[in-house]
Amino acid sequence: MKEKTKVLFICLGNICRSPAAEGALKNLVHQKKLTHSFEIDSCGTSGYHDGDLPDPRTRKAAEKRGIHLTHKSRKLTTNDLNYFDYLLVMDENNFKDVMSLTRDTKIQEKIFLFGQFRSDKGEPIVPDPYYKTEPAFDKVQDLVEDCSRGFLNFLGV
Repeated sequence: MKEKTKVLFICLGNICRSPAAEGALKNLVHQKKLTHSFEIDSCGTSGYHDGDLPDPRTRKAAEKRGIHLTHKSRKLTTNDLNYFDYLLVMDENNFKDVMSLTRDTKIQEKIFLFGQFRSDKGEPIVPDPYYKTEPAFDKVQDLVEDCSRGFLNFLGV
């Protein structure tokens, strides 16, 4: 039996982009009846919101698509770096922060900008909607759903 593919989404506070991406990929994997093949989680590079649910605007954008986000925010740990197969970060700052935690090239090779999997091959980041209005959260949800499809294509699933 093949081991599960372990995917960790990472943003700054783990209340907007990374839980939205976690929910999007879980939903897509569920639709494809592949839940048994994946372990999907999210976290933040900071612990600003430890234990909090995703931002209400993030939850609302996901709910519009039938995705119920119940993840509680947590901070990235050094154990995460070894445990997960893919560390998918939302922007260049997250990328630098995660890369700075290890000199191990095997771990560094697991770190990707999640936006590189977008279908339009646009800028490889997922922009932070936190200081913006509700439509920005809808755009982020659209983007993480698109990137999730691209990521599964990358995996050959």
